[in-house]
Amino acid sequence: MSSDKAAQTAPVLLGRRWFFPSALVQEFNPETAGTRRRPRRTARDWVVDFTCFLLAVGVGLLGADAVTANPTVPHSLVVLDQVIGALSWGAVWLRRRWPLGLAAVMTPVSFVSETSGGVAVIALFSLAVHRPFRYVAWVGGAHMVLVPLYFWWRPDPEVPYLALLVLFMVLMGAVVGWGMFVRSKRQLMLSLRDRARRAETEARLRAEQAQRGAREAIAREMHDVLAHRLTLLSVHAGALEFRPDAPREEIVRAAGVIRESAHEALQDLREIIGVLRAGESDDAGRPQPTLAALDRLVADSREAGTEVALDQRVAGSGGAPASVGRAAYRIVQEALTNARKHAPGTEVTVAVTGGPGEDLAVSVRNTAPAGEISPVPGAGQGLIGLTERATLAGGTLEHGPTPDGGFEVRARLPWG
Repeated sequence: MSSDKAAQTAPVLLGRRWFFPSALVQEFNPETAGTRRRPRRTARDWVVDFTCFLLAVGVGLLGADAVTANPTVPHSLVVLDQVIGALSWGAVWLRRRWPLGLAAVMTPVSFVSETSGGVAVIALFSLAVHRPFRYVAWVGGAHMVLVPLYFWWRPDPEVPYLALLVLFMVLMGAVVGWGMFVRSKRQLMLSLRDRARRAETEARLRAEQAQRGAREAIAREMHDVLAHRLTLLSVHAGALEFRPDAPREEIVRAAGVIRESAHEALQDLREIIGVLRAGESDDAGRPQPTLAALDRLVADSREAGTEVALDQRVAGSGGAPASVGRAAYRIVQEALTNARKHAPGTEVTVAVTGGPGEDLAVSVRNTAPAGEISPVPGAGQGLIGLTERATLAGGTLEHGPTPDGGFEVRARLPWG
């Protein structure tokens, strides 16, 4: 077989999880051993390993005394037994790195050396802790086959053969059961930690999504608020530009509106930027507008020179849900802004009707403009934002021209 073909078949043999020898090859393979990251021993690990070493030495000394006192064992085998047992004591420190290899090697070693019996028991326990049950079954099965042969080869003159078999079978079962219990407990703790990490990650992602949603809502608020303020600035600045000979009172009033609108626009922008920097939702800062603020909104539009007629027939407007009141206010605000931009000088009618248990109807309608109006550039994002706002509130919004040449925005918002 060529070297290339052998390299291709080796991973296949190593990948058979049910094949016991391949697992040993995988554990002692120098190529894969270098890639596995071995965690450093903690203080608790050192204490446990040193305790296991002392336990192996103690059990080994008892075994050495027993094999020395056994008259059926020749002196040469006693010396060999103790030498092998002393060497195996040092192998206890390899139980974390090569648990399967140590357990497999100690199976025949413990058959010929009673002094290494403690190391074999510790290796079997470590195998049950660090490896799946199929490997424990292989090693444990080999021990069960060799134990009857061992006591047949080296009978104890004081304890019956059957009692020794039962005692050692119970001991191996207890060691394997304890090791599997420790392994299952560790796996449970790792699973719980993994679930906790995943829950923290999902919570962080949900928080980031909520923050992005809040910032998108803030961006819509910025458009609604600043468009209204800046439209007032544009209208009055345009009036001053085209009417330089206007009476002083009108110039002073227009300048006051410009100053106040610019101040409010800067304040709104400062609050929005502050919210974005703080990463909070749009509920921070100034209280959000409600239905009760419509009178002030209409008064501002009238001061800006727009003829606005308000028909507000809302039963219990103070008890309207915050989302409904805010959506209605922004719809009216954006519609008034669009009317000043695209149909200046026209009369605008604002109608808000409804009450608890029925829909809140909002209508903003302007008449047809007189003469030719120079178009004001617009991207149409305001009406799109209003439609999204009404949808988020559970309602609907429609807009379009009226038969008399005007324009109307109609919205229905649920008031549960």
